[in-house]
Amino acid sequence: MVEFVNRRSELAALFEWWERDTRPALVWGRRRVGKSALIERFGELTGARVLSHTGAGRPGAGELKMLSRRAAAITRTGMRAPDTVPYRDWDEALEHVASQAEDEPLLLVLDEFPELVSTAPGLPGILRAFLDRLPSASKLKIIICGSAVRSMEALREYRAPLYGRFDLTLHVHPFRPHEAAEMLPHLDPADRAVVYGIVGGIPLYLSWWNQDQSIRQNLLRLACQPGSRLQSEGRLILATEAGHGDLPGAALNAIATGATRFSEVSDALGANPTRTLEQLTELRLMERITPVTEDERRTKNRIYRIADDFLAFYLGPLSRHQPEIERGLGDTIVDALLDHLDDYMGRAYEDAFRQHLRRLAREGALGPKIVAIGPWWTRDGNNEIDAVVMAEHDKKRVPVLVGECKWGKRVDAPRIKATLARKAASLPMESGDLRFCICARDEIVNADGDTLTATAADIFG
Repeated sequence: MVEFVNRRSELAALFEWWERDTRPALVWGRRRVGKSALIERFGELTGARVLSHTGAGRPGAGELKMLSRRAAAITRTGMRAPDTVPYRDWDEALEHVASQAEDEPLLLVLDEFPELVSTAPGLPGILRAFLDRLPSASKLKIIICGSAVRSMEALREYRAPLYGRFDLTLHVHPFRPHEAAEMLPHLDPADRAVVYGIVGGIPLYLSWWNQDQSIRQNLLRLACQPGSRLQSEGRLILATEAGHGDLPGAALNAIATGATRFSEVSDALGANPTRTLEQLTELRLMERITPVTEDERRTKNRIYRIADDFLAFYLGPLSRHQPEIERGLGDTIVDALLDHLDDYMGRAYEDAFRQHLRRLAREGALGPKIVAIGPWWTRDGNNEIDAVVMAEHDKKRVPVLVGECKWGKRVDAPRIKATLARKAASLPMESGDLRFCICARDEIVNADGDTLTATAADIFG
């Protein structure tokens, strides 16, 4: 069982909704991100009765029969025994559940809601009508949860039956670096960074990492054996989350192997990738990045990259070895994989560094009115900065900090700072008192008092 850690802000949002609001909460996010664990933990902390039903695409009568069995455990008033006389339709089910919440709170969780709708298409309309007639004094609380991103977002769209019926919409994201670190307390910070670079911030994947084993042993067990867990998860993501047809998977593979420009993806697919790239961005499997100094709505200076660290690892370093892993060569392939790990970690660690800067910005450590943090590069590719922090002064965006990140154990601050200053001179806008930040894996030496520093101990501490 996955240990429950963190999710403090999500729990706080749910408790605020619990105390204040009467309409349902909508909780959504990709598979394995920990939505069900979050809701289960929340239910435990409320101390209320919880009726939780997960849709599985059963025929309508089958879903209602399963819900009836679960409802029997929370039934305290009235003559009906749902396990003996199952609900005949959703109207009947909702009315009975509401009758159990007249005197004390009851939380109804409809998990994987799109699966319920697949066999009961009228359910959103039925639920809307039920909510409209539910007495304001009712102590029934409803959470609607799901993993199908597009289907869950569609519930909030104008003209959708449940439009305007949610008092809370909560998107559950993968853990950020400092949050993932809480699941890896027995590893040193550098090893936490490696684990995060391999499996990303998905709580379930993090729980699979054996902290008493080496990186090699974990990779051999989780990725370099036929049918291993990470191999299976990679295939599952491509099959269930990347969309229909061959183009989404082909686009992700192309991007993971270096096709970062629109024209490069188009050449790899042999087709116009516009709609495919839009879909993958909506699903948050891929992201479109522009220089942080430019307006992303107007610039054509953009690149594409895999948004999820695990998927980047699965489609990148791991993918070239998959056929031979299935043929049983995992014991020797794992050593080759380790040889490429440092090269791969450069990209992952840069992203963790930018997330660390965003965390500092939220805490107020980077100054007032921080409005954007991201990479920057010139069109000719001659200058590139890993992180530029933008603030708004006198209604204008200006850079206030530039940062360089190295996946090296030990770096010399004056040398990196001199290079950063040269690159920063090419920024397309004036800056005032520009600060510098240098990031390394373990140690930064000879840094002056004006230079902000960060190591894995800061990012994953």
